Amino acid sequence: MTTTPASEPSAITPRLRVAPSPTGDPHVGTAYMALFNLAFVRKHGGRFVLRVEDTDRARFREDSEAQLFDTLDWLGLNWDEGPDVGGPYAPYRQSERLDTYAPYIERLIESGHAYYCWCSSERLRELRAEQERSKSPVTGYDRLCHGMTKEQRAELPGFSETPVVRMLIPDDVPLEFDDLIRGRLKAPRPDDQVIRKADGFPTYHMAVVVDDHEMGITHVVRGEEWISSTPKHLLLYRWLGLPEPKFAHMPLLRNANKSKISKRKNPEARLTWFREQGYLPEALVNFLALLGYPPIVETDENGERTEREVFSFREFSEGFEWSKINPVGPIFDLTKLDWLNGVYIRELPVNELAARLLPHLIDEGAVPPNPTMAELARLESVTALIQPRLTHLTKAGALVAPFYVPDDAVPVDEDARAQLKDDAPQVVDAAIEALEGVSTAPGDVFGEGRGWTHENIEAALRSALVEGKGLKPKFAFGPVRTAISGKKVSPPLFESMQILGRDATLTRLKTFRASL
Repeated sequence: MTTTPASEPSAITPRLRVAPSPTGDPHVGTAYMALFNLAFVRKHGGRFVLRVEDTDRARFREDSEAQLFDTLDWLGLNWDEGPDVGGPYAPYRQSERLDTYAPYIERLIESGHAYYCWCSSERLRELRAEQERSKSPVTGYDRLCHGMTKEQRAELPGFSETPVVRMLIPDDVPLEFDDLIRGRLKAPRPDDQVIRKADGFPTYHMAVVVDDHEMGITHVVRGEEWISSTPKHLLLYRWLGLPEPKFAHMPLLRNANKSKISKRKNPEARLTWFREQGYLPEALVNFLALLGYPPIVETDENGERTEREVFSFREFSEGFEWSKINPVGPIFDLTKLDWLNGVYIRELPVNELAARLLPHLIDEGAVPPNPTMAELARLESVTALIQPRLTHLTKAGALVAPFYVPDDAVPVDEDARAQLKDDAPQVVDAAIEALEGVSTAPGDVFGEGRGWTHENIEAALRSALVEGKGLKPKFAFGPVRTAISGKKVSPPLFESMQILGRDATLTRLKTFRASL
């Protein structure tokens, strides 16, 4: 059940955290959670903590932590405390905090709130299978080990030498709690949760409570899949006499079919995928905010209210309220992200966009690995041409590459050559003759200096091909475009020829003419 969301405390300095597990490529949900945590922290002058929950050693991956740091930093979701920057509550890796958990677990055992369980994994599997077969209304662990000594339990089947430790869930366990987003919630009754595994590592449920307490976490923000675990966590807080944090359960990111977005089925679930695909970090941050939060509402001078979907992290944080979050799982719409990415690309200064493009272009081989100053200057000019139509940084390679190939060896795509008409040789001959009359002398207007500008280039070619030969522009400029870029589609033709320069342009035309 849900009622009015709980109020937001302001008397204490907020301390929030994101606590991913290094079990593979970072999930986009980690950035989603980090974003909302960080927005609240920055608004209220609090502290944002990055904690690595690496107690799942079976799925642990060595390179995952570095990827996590790198991708969150790329997004600008910077933390105040963490494994790499330290802080007053170090260490920030759970595997380095094992001594921290032991006393808490012992206190629970001594107080009767937890007990040892020696049941083997085989017995537990059989128990679950039997409960499913019989459609038993009671599921979960059957408490066979509760109240037994090791010796007593060893006399029964399904014994394991190394025990786990389980919570003893009382019959009257409180199941309701307040949520900052969803109001008053009720979760299902939990079973006797394992809090220490046979390998000595605490489970998530134990470690998260201890770590959040020891690190002074005031608000626990996590996905809605953890709603069912909250009664267990609240029990641990109460049994141990620890202050309880506030809880906020975010809606899960979903596919169009309403299924949960997963790394196994969705490449876009991997946080590294967005950089690989050429998205700008600020566009992705804006997109993730919109997944759980409404657009910014503005009022103009006439009193008209409008919604604005493009906003910065700072704007998002300044107006942040838990009550504005939509608890319904948002659809992960990449079309919206593509649109946002295009908006942010077009708003970048040309020199900054060129700098962001450069690593992608070098990786693709579109630009030399160590470009000269002249080659970098050319890149800025080309960037200005392609910026209006660019939606992803990775889409620039095919448009930029022709500007960096030898002028006498421009590769020509088959589809570009296939579109040529029988008169292509004559068209190219006329283009060469017309452009040889355009000099490199200063001058911006055709007929006044005939300088090598895109205006003069266009005027010369239109005069020779459209007016002189009576060709439609499509057929007049198609062979020229193919000669210059080797492509059926290219950046604006006349501006491209201006960037290449007179000599390079004529060399390309003459080389192409010789191949016809």
